[in-house]
Amino acid sequence: MPAFFYPLYRSRTLRAATFAMTVTASLTGCMADGSPAFPTIASGGVTIYAAGDIADCRRLPAAFTGAAQTAKLLAPLLAADSTAAVLSLGDNTYPSGRPDEFTGCYAPTWGRFQSRIHPSPGNHEYYTKGAPGYYGYFGPAAGSGQRGYYSINLGKWHVISLNSNLRDDEFLTQLAWLKDDLAQHKSLCALAYWHHPVYSSGGHGNNPFMAPVWKVLADAGADVVLASHDHNYERFAPQDGEGKLDRARGIRQFVVGTGGAQLTPILFLQPNSEKSNNSTHGVLKMVLKDTGYEWEFLPAIADGFTDRGHAPCH
Repeated sequence: MPAFFYPLYRSRTLRAATFAMTVTASLTGCMADGSPAFPTIASGGVTIYAAGDIADCRRLPAAFTGAAQTAKLLAPLLAADSTAAVLSLGDNTYPSGRPDEFTGCYAPTWGRFQSRIHPSPGNHEYYTKGAPGYYGYFGPAAGSGQRGYYSINLGKWHVISLNSNLRDDEFLTQLAWLKDDLAQHKSLCALAYWHHPVYSSGGHGNNPFMAPVWKVLADAGADVVLASHDHNYERFAPQDGEGKLDRARGIRQFVVGTGGAQLTPILFLQPNSEKSNNSTHGVLKMVLKDTGYEWEFLPAIADGFTDRGHAPCH
């Protein structure tokens, strides 16, 4: 998050004091632990771990940062499951995504999982023109041609990494690629991830420039979108292509900007936000099953905030 946002947070804190610390919004029809009551999903599947806003090189040494905490959380989980994957949701380094940031504070933390990471770029990577640190560090894993978007299959799921930093013709080219990619991969379950969330209750708020991407995904029947950018956790109810509640066919969005960078206030709760927290670093665990998915927010500290649930694919 750019430094110039911090005065904005401070100036609005009194007006939004209700939301400045931990914020939660519960569903009706929940299970005992507060998670939504959905039909049970069959066992098995591929596990992913996801978060963005990770290694802040302004907070050193790297071994004592939030990124070190979430890396410590991830290490035994990945060691115990050789098939699990990691999705990075952008702003992998701060402040400007330079190559020395990736080698100096990302590599000693999340860099340990390099072979398991499927990345996406954030705005801080592009604070250095062309994002050379990002593309140089991740290489082919970042997609071809330094476009910043690509797709993979994980188990029965089709998974799409997009670049929310593109504008104008580059954005339209990505959108056309997405439509073609979805047409070629008509799987029951689909997940997309990028940096700037279409909907967010955090300080940056909504990012309507990504709404055309959301509409394409909704029309194709995608199930889940992951994003970060705001340094908090937030889960939304399923929403249709226009952002209206649609529990039967909508996309469920998670904001997971809790990878290690300084956590920031939740200011204005958006419609269809189900649960949110800005007090705990951590990662989102998802089990991608053949006909549905489970989620659980894993805190990097003992007794930290958590959130869990499960849902079927469309």
